[in-house]
Order: sequence, then structure tokens, then C-alpha cells
Amino acid sequence: MLKLEPRAQVSKVWTYASPVLALAITVLIGVVLFMLLGKDPVRGLQAFFWEPIKSGYALGELVMKATPLLLVALGLAVCFRSNVWNIGAEGQFVMGAIAAGGLALLADKNTGPWIVPAILVAGVLGGMVWAGIVAFLRDRFNANETLVSLMLVYVAILVLGYLVYGPWKDPQGYNFPQSKTFERVTQIPKLIDGMRMNIGVILALLGAGLLWAFLARTRAGFAQQVSGLAPAAALYAGFSSRRALWTALLISGGAAGLAGALEVAGPMGQLTPYVPAGYGFAAIIVAFVGRLHPVGMIFSAILMSMFYIGGELAQSRLGLPKSLTGVFQGLLLFALLACDTLVTYRLRWQRTPRAAAAAVTKGGA
Repeated sequence: MLKLEPRAQVSKVWTYASPVLALAITVLIGVVLFMLLGKDPVRGLQAFFWEPIKSGYALGELVMKATPLLLVALGLAVCFRSNVWNIGAEGQFVMGAIAAGGLALLADKNTGPWIVPAILVAGVLGGMVWAGIVAFLRDRFNANETLVSLMLVYVAILVLGYLVYGPWKDPQGYNFPQSKTFERVTQIPKLIDGMRMNIGVILALLGAGLLWAFLARTRAGFAQQVSGLAPAAALYAGFSSRRALWTALLISGGAAGLAGALEVAGPMGQLTPYVPAGYGFAAIIVAFVGRLHPVGMIFSAILMSMFYIGGELAQSRLGLPKSLTGVFQGLLLFALLACDTLVTYRLRWQRTPRAAAAAVTKGGA
């Protein structure tokens, strides 16, 4: 029988092989799901893994979808490495979108191009303020940041609903709950004509580089990681746990808020109740599949955006429910958690007592 046996040290091979195995398991289970639903598994896999990359335009859409996922995941990586469990990035994303959208609504046809960086800064500040509430409650009252950040997601969504159904509702929008379309001058500049991909891609890649430099080349980044891995050692070394808490949450909130600003001032172009797209929760999977490493998170963000686009294609072309996107995301996460067991444990084949006794008897005979 197979038995799990603790390793003497963590396996470096399985640290990187585990996400690959988890993806393979997810694909195999996906094939079974397609068959159970009476759909051609080949067409299903094509929708998820071939259609999003088969043309230049498709690649642009894939990258555009991956941009907010990567930005949010980069911020969450700082939190998780610091042992701060920020589960409310979705709320920080929404508040960043609200702050950016509020500034965009003030623009008119005479507004200069300075409004674009101002919108991005407003998004960052909106996300930081929302994450700062979590940091304050944890710092001042020792409130659990997991629960507080998660509950603030619903508060942010309610604030958004109040605004688009109330004071920010477009009076000429035929009673739809949405703000007016932002002026053209507020739109995030696009990288390539004819594609929706914008400068958010550059900002996300720049953010990945900055995160690597922060964690690997600065004393502050080292302090963040020590505070997460060994709080007692960090205290002994003179690192401030309060500073680590505030730094992690403000960086995470700012990154999520920036993603929200890029979303509403980019492809959406207005505020609607559909701003919460689940990026804040999906980015948690992106962060862990990418091993909390900037390069790994780039690839995992692309993979997760494939799931989003594949889910939409499976709905429109195969008649499958859109919730299949969430199914694939959940499968990947649970498969990763299962495969990560091999990082610290190894599988050993151990004979049962009955088989061992039978072998001894046979040998004696």
C-alpha cells in the first residue's frame, strides 16, 4: 500500500512541478466533466486552451484579461509572504474603480490628458484607503484581517450599487443602473490600434519587476518576509510587525485599486454593477499557483485568464453554464493543494502485514 512519509527537507523539484501536475489533473477532470455533460471534450479543451491564443486579437484579449489578475496577485503576494491574510482584494478593486470613476465623471471635453494619471492615482488611493481600514482594525483592535477584509468586499459592492442606482446614475441611460460613459480623454491609452490591450500591461509587468526587486534586493522586503516566516525572529532582529502589517495591506490595496481603475477607465468606460468581476478572489489562486513569485504569477495570471475566456466561449458555443469558469478555478486550487503534499512528503510503497507474511512463507517454502 502507498504511504506518505515526511521528507528530510522540502523538495525543490516538486515545489515547481506541483503546479504543472495540478494543471494536468485539472485538465483530466475537465475532460470527464465535458463527457458527463454530453459535450465533446476536444471542443471543450479547445475553447479553454486554443481559442484564447489562436490569433493576435485573441492574444490581446487574453493579456488584457490577465492584467488585473496579475496586478491584484502581486499585491496579495506581499501580504501572504508577510503572513497577512488579505482576502478582500475584490473590495479594494471595487473601491479603486469607484475612486477612479468618480474622478473620470468630473472630466469634460476641455479636460487635458493629465486626467489619465490622476485617475490611476485615484484608483490606487481608493484601494489603499479600503485596505487601510483592515490594517487599522487589526493594529488597533487585533481584529481578524481575514474576516474584516472579506466583509468589506460586500460593503464596497453596496457602495457601488448605491452610486450607480442613485447619485451617479446616468439621467439619459434609459433607467439602467450605470454612470454616464466617461469622456474620451479619460480612456487609458491603448498599446495597439484595433485592440483593447492598454498600458495596464506595461504597468503590471513593471509591478512584477518592482516586486521582485523589493522582496529580493531591499531590507524592507527582507523584513516583510521574515515577519511572515518567523515573527519571533523578526521581533528579535528589530523589525516592526506593525510596519509589516501596514506595508503589506497598503501595497496590496493600492495594487488592487490600480487594477480597478484600469478596468473602469479602460475596457468598461463607465461604472456599472458588474465592476466586481471576481478578480480579487481569482487572484488568490493566481498568487499561489505562481508560488508567490513575480515570474510565476505572470504565467498563472495568463492561465487564469484562459479559464475566464474559455468559460465565456464554452457558454456561447457549447451551451455550457458560465459557472464552468469557477469550476475550473476551484479544481486548479484544490488540485494544487493536494499536489503540494508532495513538496514535504514522499510516497512510499509499504507492504501490508498480510502481504509481508505471505512473502516470508513463500520464501521459506
